[in-house]
Amino acid sequence: MDAIALEPSARPEHATAPAITVHWLGRIAYRDAWDLQKRLARARAADRFGDQLLLLEHPAVLTLGRGADESHVLATAAELDARGIELLRVERGGEVTYHGPGQLVAYPIVKLADRELLLRPFVRALEAAMVETCAAFGVTADRREGHPGCWIDPEGAAPRKIGALGIRIERGTSYHGIALNIDPDLADFELIDPCGMPGLDSTSVAREAGRPDERPAATQVAVAAAAFARAFASRIGAPLAGSLPPDADPAAERATIEGLAALADPATEPRVAEPAR
Repeated sequence: MDAIALEPSARPEHATAPAITVHWLGRIAYRDAWDLQKRLARARAADRFGDQLLLLEHPAVLTLGRGADESHVLATAAELDARGIELLRVERGGEVTYHGPGQLVAYPIVKLADRELLLRPFVRALEAAMVETCAAFGVTADRREGHPGCWIDPEGAAPRKIGALGIRIERGTSYHGIALNIDPDLADFELIDPCGMPGLDSTSVAREAGRPDERPAATQVAVAAAAFARAFASRIGAPLAGSLPPDADPAAERATIEGLAALADPATEPRVAEPAR
């Protein structure tokens, strides 16, 4: 269905491959999810539990990668304050990114070596899962060489970005992840040069499917979350455990995740993201 060819190590063929457990958390503040990721990644690196996949959406927020150029934020601090949008610098790779309602966010907490995964195949698996999720909604997308993420018409005269990707690997374990535009308010992307690319057109599944006026809908994001989880698990050769929408209870899943995060080394305090300005 897509043009992404994974390296052999991206698809372990072992019948006993460990599962990846999925958690649908609904809408959760960025700082809360960031703190959970840090603690989960630390505990996963210490083998306190197996791989996890967090699926959620955020209220509106802008994040800068660790080396991102803040000049790609086009809104002033006063404008962001007036709209209640926080700007944070975090440790993932990549440039400035917008998160908001109507966007599926996925954070894989995966110990790569345990799956014989190298970084490049892992990134390709995330991109392929976004492509397959778009296809589940009848939208054709693909990857774009040299530009991580998910794209519409990537080789055309005016490629449009539908999904962003930025991850961090610490002690062999991933966190941060992807953001796929299902039906967000695309006007919010005018606050930034998406991915540090002036003039880049950001798009969404709703727009590409001929529903440009569709408002952000949690139900559509939940449907996308289930599709993404299945596609990503398949791409890394992992059985899928846990509850997918619509069966998952976000409050119960949040309690489960908090319990797992508590297994992190208590002597190492999570670092709080600092406002970029």
